[in-house]
Amino acid sequence: MRDTPIRVALFADSYLEVDGVANTVRQYEAYARRNGLPFLLLHGGYDQEKIVREGAFHRVELPRGPFRFALDRKHDFDLGFIRYLARVEDVLREFAPDVLHITGPSDVGIVGALAAHRLRIPLLGSWHTNLHQYAERRALPLLAFLPSRWRQSLGAHIREICFRLTARFYQIPRVLMAPNRELIDLLEKATGKPCFLMARGVDTELFHPKRRNQQGWPFTIGFVGRITPEKNVEMLVDIEQRLHAAGLSEYQFLIVGQGSSEAFLRTHLKKAILAGVLRGEELARAYANMDVFLFPSKTDTFGNVVLEALAAGIPALVTDQGGPQFVVRPGETGFICRNATEFVEHLLWFRNNSAELQAFRKNARLQAEAASWDSVFQAVYRAYEVALGPAPTSARAGLKMSLRAALRS
Repeated sequence: MRDTPIRVALFADSYLEVDGVANTVRQYEAYARRNGLPFLLLHGGYDQEKIVREGAFHRVELPRGPFRFALDRKHDFDLGFIRYLARVEDVLREFAPDVLHITGPSDVGIVGALAAHRLRIPLLGSWHTNLHQYAERRALPLLAFLPSRWRQSLGAHIREICFRLTARFYQIPRVLMAPNRELIDLLEKATGKPCFLMARGVDTELFHPKRRNQQGWPFTIGFVGRITPEKNVEMLVDIEQRLHAAGLSEYQFLIVGQGSSEAFLRTHLKKAILAGVLRGEELARAYANMDVFLFPSKTDTFGNVVLEALAAGIPALVTDQGGPQFVVRPGETGFICRNATEFVEHLLWFRNNSAELQAFRKNARLQAEAASWDSVFQAVYRAYEVALGPAPTSARAGLKMSLRAALRS
């Protein structure tokens, strides 16, 4: 047992952005501050270098430069971020971390992996985004000119290649973390590295049923997240058409977020409020004013928004692919749906069974109350203990080879 707290350097893919990774990083920062832990947070920014030092907590923001390109709104990758390597190494020497934690193969993550290797700092990597599935979803519209069979086959090939490249990057850390059991098994098989659970928590005081302030609204179907193809938001249009065909007219969609598919939804959804990006209490009220939360994404590794909806007392409908299926308790706090038909069946069931809906609302809140951020990060520190242990001879020998192979790719 250590006499002093582990000194952690976290290299985060996102922090200022609006997504699940950024939210998790900000919650991790708050946990470190509350507990007075020695913690260095390094992330990308947009304006100028910023350094914050408050007791044992340090935050370094390094601006992305002219060689960046947009992965999505406010999600950039800077091809020239390697220019900060010497600067990053100086920061690390000053802070003297025991372990370096990267959250993915971003520009920040690549520099973090290099710096850890050069300074011989034990490296841990957490998987937060299914980049391989994102690549497939974004490639399919570009392949629309091909016959359907060819398009699906090529999309699957793109997904497989991207997964192999990403898994090669994740061979570099000593220890891995992932947000659900399915991904843990997949990563351990693909990398040969031990992988531990890094779940998600929720602020149950902010996201709470008491924030509901709309009683006269029609039956409200909610969505929160980036409005992009990888979130499968086009399915909302199909679902609405099926609701109309089933005779439901008193309803509305409440959609929170922004993204490249926003114009498509504005054009094709007949009864929808697109509220844009909301934060804090505004976001919490939006959740609480929903009746059912509908999340059609097939690519999310966890689905923080699903847990936030449950905390607000809103049952959730999710797909049978990705991490959200492991959040919902079928028949208690929501349902897992295989297709648009099943989404509609469950929406109509909730709409027509108010007593059962109220029971689901109570169950959703109770489930969320057991998901604390403190327990999440306590588990992360247990994984750090493993990363700080002696690496097997084969792992030490393979570390340099993995790093070189990843860089060649």
